[in-house]
Amino acid sequence: MRGDSFVSKLGSTVVVVPHPDDEALGCGGLLALLRQAGQPVAAVLVSDGTMSHPDSTVFSAPARRAVRVTEFRHSLTILGADEVAPLLLDLPDGQVPASADAPGFMDAANQLRVFLEQRQAATVLVPWRRDPHPDHRATAQLVQAALAGMARPPHRLEYVVWAWERAAPEDLPTAADAVAGFRVAIGAVAAKKQRAIAAHRSQMAPGVFTDDPNGFLLSADMLARFAEPYEVFFAAIER
Repeated sequence: MRGDSFVSKLGSTVVVVPHPDDEALGCGGLLALLRQAGQPVAAVLVSDGTMSHPDSTVFSAPARRAVRVTEFRHSLTILGADEVAPLLLDLPDGQVPASADAPGFMDAANQLRVFLEQRQAATVLVPWRRDPHPDHRATAQLVQAALAGMARPPHRLEYVVWAWERAAPEDLPTAADAVAGFRVAIGAVAAKKQRAIAAHRSQMAPGVFTDDPNGFLLSADMLARFAEPYEVFFAAIER
């Protein structure tokens, strides 16, 4: 699908990301295309991002959070999506609540609902509901709860991050999901997406939190996956 023709239909868009870097990896090209077309874009960061390098002693958890939030804001600036200050839910990385009975879930869902209403969002971008990372799945649940409380919920598009490398058969879409997958061409903004990914220096070798050698860094194989001239999304099948 041509990116320029697709974005003209999306209107005001809010992207919801579990961790800093998911916005660039999963849908950075679409965000750049939206801004190039003059569509409003705002972002929500769900977790504090501190657990990519939990054993760092040089960088305390608050210091790691500060680095990652700064990288997130830099990425949004590169993509042109920094006109509106992002909503930072600041939930614990690796422990984002996933159900209404979990502490913090409904408060976060309500904050998200209010933000979507304030932005008059026509589209919300969210991780694929069974993307194989617990925070990604929890983020999808938070968005679902927020939309359930809206009189006129935005159209939901689901992007892929971890399913490329880690998906089991049961993680993939089924007929019961009632979604269709499609690709959006992002070649015109591919270089901008790569710069946004590179803004997350703490997640790219050699990294920033170098006193935690077992911490997370994006692998060369994963980075190659997100260098393709397209992005993949799932959307509800229109009946």
